[in-house]
Amino acid sequence: MHARRESLEPWLRSFIAESGGIAGTVHLVEGEALALAAAVNIPEKVQEVTRVVPRGKGMAGLAWERGQPVQTCNLQTDSSGDVRPGARAVAAQAAVALPVRDASAGVRAVVGIAFADERELDQEELARLGHGAGALPA
Repeated sequence: MHARRESLEPWLRSFIAESGGIAGTVHLVEGEALALAAAVNIPEKVQEVTRVVPRGKGMAGLAWERGQPVQTCNLQTDSSGDVRPGARAVAAQAAVALPVRDASAGVRAVVGIAFADERELDQEELARLGHGAGALPA
């Protein structure tokens, strides 16, 4: 995974900067779980907890399971149950987990991005972010 992290981290940094975010992750589908492949501005403790994410758990696992973006307008105060308690350690408010599809329309990865401010992302913004996440190198 170390070599994979090095190849995806520059892409993730660029995606975050172009999207106006402050932090993010890339999780790749590996068998029956998501594996953390890159992280930017994510506390080490959160990285440890999210190294392997089961389908349906947390924002990334839910985005994988649902095949659609999962968002929160504020990581710190979210009470939907979609945000795991450890996510509050990230110094951010709004966040979204975006499923990335392969050529056969299956989810191959989930890209997460967090923002400094509280906001609700509308469909246009989600589509723009999803398009950007879709450029994730294979």
